[in-house]
Amino acid sequence: MNQRTILVLGASGLIGRFVTDDLRTRGFRVVGLARSLSPAQKMSALDIKLPILILDASALMRLLSEHSVDVVVNCLGVLQDGPGSDTNAVHRDFVARLLQAIAGSGRAVRLVHISIPGIPEADRTAFATTKREAERLIAASHIPHAILRPGFVVAPSAYGGSAMLRALAAFPLDLAAKEMATPFQPVAVEDISATIAWLAARDIDDASVKAVSWDLMQSEPITMAGVIGQFRLAFGTAGWPHVAMPSFMLDLGAKIGDLANTLGWMPPMRSTAIAELRRGVSGDPSAWIAATGIMPKTLAETIGRHPATIQDKWFARLFLIKALIFASLVAFWLVSGFIALFVSYRAAAGILSAHNFPLALVDPITIGTSLMDMSIGVLIAVRRTAAIGLVAGIVASLGYMFGAAILTPDLWIEPLGALVKTGPVIVLMLVALLMLDNH
Repeated sequence: MNQRTILVLGASGLIGRFVTDDLRTRGFRVVGLARSLSPAQKMSALDIKLPILILDASALMRLLSEHSVDVVVNCLGVLQDGPGSDTNAVHRDFVARLLQAIAGSGRAVRLVHISIPGIPEADRTAFATTKREAERLIAASHIPHAILRPGFVVAPSAYGGSAMLRALAAFPLDLAAKEMATPFQPVAVEDISATIAWLAARDIDDASVKAVSWDLMQSEPITMAGVIGQFRLAFGTAGWPHVAMPSFMLDLGAKIGDLANTLGWMPPMRSTAIAELRRGVSGDPSAWIAATGIMPKTLAETIGRHPATIQDKWFARLFLIKALIFASLVAFWLVSGFIALFVSYRAAAGILSAHNFPLALVDPITIGTSLMDMSIGVLIAVRRTAAIGLVAGIVASLGYMFGAAILTPDLWIEPLGALVKTGPVIVLMLVALLMLDNH
């Protein structure tokens, strides 16, 4: 068999990255395309950073021809609308252009599309309804295709919902009983990749896989409690006493997550994530198993092969704390600047006056530093400018410390130790800066 070329769209995501790397080890020529790729994800010259979603049908057609593509694997997806994320644009409109490009390319191309399990009647979110609209477009196109509907994906890496469940497993926390009882059928990411490899090896004219839709998940029923419990065995926290969070805390977390989403962040706890979590993950994998002969790995086989490493434990413990770190730094800079400017302005200006600053400079310096502090808080709050805000915060804090050492050294020994406490704040900002990456 000639070496076949597979184009993976969304090659930086949880599924896309694993599939890209795994298919290469299986001997396929894989072109990995993503809107953004970290330096660590550029594993090959065929890993390409490209603004995929703005490509029209003609540009997509050229892409298929230039790389002699035989199979397209569409792993693109966004959970919720927000800055830079549009469920309609990603799930429906792009798929329509992709189908047009495949049909007009003059090539025999199979489309493998990653979708979601569940019955359409249960779709309530824009995420689910647009995913289902894409399925209908694909089914009506008459292009050779396979729609894969994975369950809860368990992979060596973690992102979004999978990272959140790991974080719950690392702490003595449970969700409310109703949520813990929802069906949550998992699938190993290796089984998804094995299925794509199996499809890629089939002849394009094979009528048995001309148009298929399969649920990919383990056969044995399991709940969310069972999934978290298996992670706890790996983390060594299974014997801990656990406290159940009331449902309203999930709803509150979702509202806070939605607010963060408007600022460009992508927290795992958003209204769509909670709605899909409460819906559960279930399906019937029998058609997939019968067609491919792939026996899905059980959750115990996937997670239980090795105990969690120290890297796994650190990530799980810090994942939920990350949001608290950023929120506390935003509050620190905004509140400190606000207090100095509006609540205790005379006291703040008095510090400078008491140290013989020229009177003409007291008000400008007090106002300027207060506005600078609040600006740093705003910069940290917005995802796109968070790194700039953190660096500015570190520089400003060091400036305050060294400036005080020269101009007002007695502040270093004042009873409340305000300047001494600036050191740990600098360390916390450095920690936040190092945790900023999502890839």
